[in-house]
Amino acid sequence: MFTGIVEETGTVAAFTPEAAAWRLQITARVTLGGLAPGDSLAVNGCCLTAARFDAGSVTFDVLEETRRLTNFSDLATGAPVNLERSLRFDGKVGGHFVTGHVDGMGVIQVFEPRGKDYFLRVQAPAGSGRGLVLKGSIAIDGISLTVAEVAGEAFAVWLIPHTLATTNLGHKKPGDRVNLEFDLLGKYVEKLLAVRQS
Repeated sequence: MFTGIVEETGTVAAFTPEAAAWRLQITARVTLGGLAPGDSLAVNGCCLTAARFDAGSVTFDVLEETRRLTNFSDLATGAPVNLERSLRFDGKVGGHFVTGHVDGMGVIQVFEPRGKDYFLRVQAPAGSGRGLVLKGSIAIDGISLTVAEVAGEAFAVWLIPHTLATTNLGHKKPGDRVNLEFDLLGKYVEKLLAVRQS
């Protein structure tokens, strides 16, 4: 479980196909503190298990399905990725509940400065409009954000300078794909209502 408050931006050192899985190595500093083998780390909002690490990097085994269903297939050496350690029970919950289980990929339609802030509009996957709620929460590449506009299956958020400085969003442009995780509580409510109606 995560909060969507990105701790740092790491850098892809290598992402290579191996016999059993893809191997993703990321260089980082902050998120390596206190890390143990088997710990969960959110990478662009996708929950991965730390398989190996040293003082400056962490390595994950990535399933082909994970690569196919997330924007990991776009990752190249040197790419910035958002990193967050899993939630500690004695920690703060500054964002919202994020599981690290990506629901799908969106495509950036508009990303531009408007006044002092930045406006980001994303086209979500077909059929996902029901998970978009005005003023509700959404995780984009693992970043907890508030939905400011909804138009069918497209939505927009506003970004503060801190978010651009701390995450990989400052490197994104229209046409780029981003990992989306819709609000967990909303998904449970939808499931309960569907069961009740049937």
